Amino acid sequence: MADTTSVKPAGGEQKREHFASRLGFILVAAGCAIGLGNVWRFPYIAGEYGGGAFVLLYLIFLVILGLPVMVMEFAVGRASQKSCAQAFDVLEPKRRFHWFSWWGYIGCMILMMFYTTVAGWMLAYVPKMASGMFDAGTAEVTGAAFSSMLANPSELLGWMLAAVVIGFLVCSLGLQKGVERITKWMMAILFVAMIALCIRSVTLPGAAEGLEFYLIPDFSRMFAGGWATFGEAVYAAMGQAFFSLSLGIAAMEIFGSKIGRERSLTGEAVNVTLLNTLVAILAGLIIFPACFAYNVTPDSGPSLVFVTLPVVFGQMPLGNVWGALFFVFMSFAALSTVIAVFENLISFTMDKWAIDRKRAVAINAVLVVVLSLPCVFGFNVLSGVAVPGIGDIQSIEDFIVSNNMLPLGALIFVLFCTQRFGWGWKSFLAEADAGEGMKFPAWSRLWVKWGIPVLIVIIFIMGYAPKVALWLGL
Repeated sequence: MADTTSVKPAGGEQKREHFASRLGFILVAAGCAIGLGNVWRFPYIAGEYGGGAFVLLYLIFLVILGLPVMVMEFAVGRASQKSCAQAFDVLEPKRRFHWFSWWGYIGCMILMMFYTTVAGWMLAYVPKMASGMFDAGTAEVTGAAFSSMLANPSELLGWMLAAVVIGFLVCSLGLQKGVERITKWMMAILFVAMIALCIRSVTLPGAAEGLEFYLIPDFSRMFAGGWATFGEAVYAAMGQAFFSLSLGIAAMEIFGSKIGRERSLTGEAVNVTLLNTLVAILAGLIIFPACFAYNVTPDSGPSLVFVTLPVVFGQMPLGNVWGALFFVFMSFAALSTVIAVFENLISFTMDKWAIDRKRAVAINAVLVVVLSLPCVFGFNVLSGVAVPGIGDIQSIEDFIVSNNMLPLGALIFVLFCTQRFGWGWKSFLAEADAGEGMKFPAWSRLWVKWGIPVLIVIIFIMGYAPKVALWLGL
């Protein structure tokens, strides 16, 4: 059981809410990580970069990069008992890292600027699939339906608002009564839906070829375009590890600040990572066998979920039921992240300006809605706005967060927790190992202190190289 009490702070600040249970903390943290990164982004990127070989790279990056950074975010939060708004003020009085407090808030806000719109797509497709509109539909039919939705600003706006209202309503109820309680139910339903869909998918005639593509690494696919393609795949795998765990923008740090010291943080990070990875793997087990069973290519990019899969479900017996169930699970995955990131924004606002939850909810709800409008209109009235080598407004916002703020933020967390000019290795290790359970491997100090930063910088440069070459016309 997690500690539900907290010390009354000085200066009349709000008493800090803690999770009611250890399970609640694990599920909410996992809910933040489990989202579109797992069930939308992971399958189509895995399809683009060769299936099983990409999955193997992704799992390696989760262990050597993602897991240590998650422990660090938890440690900064628990040691300071503050969101990123004040955590660095508490832990590092020399003020070298105090500017970083805004990094988390800005990163979470930019993430929500496009995430709420895509979450709205998931909600919109539940009634679309249930109505049977894609029964026996071709790729032309499903593609036209998706394009029609994107071209309709009022429809996108309505579903985006639905995602925002649901998220902030849950957060307005408080950490325990809202975020924790409702996320538990959402995670339970999500797993039941995923298992049912997995069983249906892997038992389809012809599913074995999809399982082979997904689970057996074949690096020849990754080198199909030479070393440049392999470099892109490595960069994508690292970015996916950070994106799927929501690392680098203090999204996990806040949950560390709301737990007690009964359990060590490495064990908790392992539990969250395992749940997150399980969902990503299950998503692939749903999508790839179904695609191969119905001779549909799995490397169709972001449209995989909205164009390709409706064709697959449209050919299944009771496809409207299975399709609606799929988008229910997709909606819950998206909303679990929306709720968790909204809690980050709210907690930052409460800590930064010492205001109550209701005011923090109202302020951030207005900001999220207004700042989400460019993404909504970027598919229709602002569709001409694009950056070469990156794409439309949604792609630009995704690029800012996924390819820049997440890896660079993770790098800063590593430097803060391992270097003398920050919080320092000894302070980090003492906090990470406090409590019962798995201890952080002290023997990994050299890797964590020097290896991780160097690897992040190298892969970051690799990812930018082809874009810079394109921009310079090389």
